[in-house]
Amino acid sequence: MDLQKKPSLILQLKSIIQSQNHQRLLLRDLEKEVGFVAKWNFMSIIEKYPSIFRVGGGCGKEFPFVTLTGKAEKVAREEGEARNLMEPILVKNLRKLLMLSIDCRVPLEKVEFIGNELGLPHDFKKSLIFKYPEYFSIKVINGRAYLNLENWDSSLAVTAREERFARERMLQSAGGQNKVRITKDGNYLGPFAFKMCYAAGFRPNKSYLEELEKWHKMEFPSPYLNARRFEVADPKTRKRVVAVLHELLSLTMEKRMISAKLDAFHSEYRLPSKLVLCLIKHHGIFYITNKGARSTVFLKEAYD
Repeated sequence: MDLQKKPSLILQLKSIIQSQNHQRLLLRDLEKEVGFVAKWNFMSIIEKYPSIFRVGGGCGKEFPFVTLTGKAEKVAREEGEARNLMEPILVKNLRKLLMLSIDCRVPLEKVEFIGNELGLPHDFKKSLIFKYPEYFSIKVINGRAYLNLENWDSSLAVTAREERFARERMLQSAGGQNKVRITKDGNYLGPFAFKMCYAAGFRPNKSYLEELEKWHKMEFPSPYLNARRFEVADPKTRKRVVAVLHELLSLTMEKRMISAKLDAFHSEYRLPSKLVLCLIKHHGIFYITNKGARSTVFLKEAYD
């Protein structure tokens, strides 16, 4: 979180420059774009990274301006090409996002709220939703616009957790599961287990590992099944909530999300009212940090 602070300023300035006419920003207009205080941070970035930003003008009647260097422009073009290649992945993830919800629909403003985390382009309504009417539609319900799933695809109702198990061939036969003993790091090989990644200093005792083994073995319904079908107090339903959070974070580009954005989907995914407590309880799966401006939730297994 600390390391991304400088790149975030660089990327913000890059986006501002690309949004200008002729791909150049007059230095006198920088304050209008970012404010008086932040302007000086951006000025120091321009000075510090001449391989990314080129300053021109200032002679005669031409005002000083900043633009991207040739090398930076090349990287920016490659980013655009990468986004085009990612379109099938983005469409698939957006369909899965809707399939996770209770009614296979999510308020459009909430999709926009996590658009950056999902890697969606800024014009995703035009470039993705309207482009694929066989998958998506926008419907207004009680004065609110919803992104609606047009058809259900059972082949997509497979979680990232299940895909990883299949990839690593960790699924054991029903007869062999009972013979597998839980390891000291809390991991268990079984079809209903989650990958555990504890901090280096965490030393669980025997009783904790025994309870964890029971939890790993407990069957639970797929996060793609409608949550209305299950009792909230059922331990299997509570484990299903962990699976929903795991899958939601797995759909993001960086396998992480600001906790406020995660909590925004409380009603669509039937998340617990005390979401932070749920995340802390399962600290082998999720990690919460307050570094940066806001609290962020990480999917631990993605950061091995």
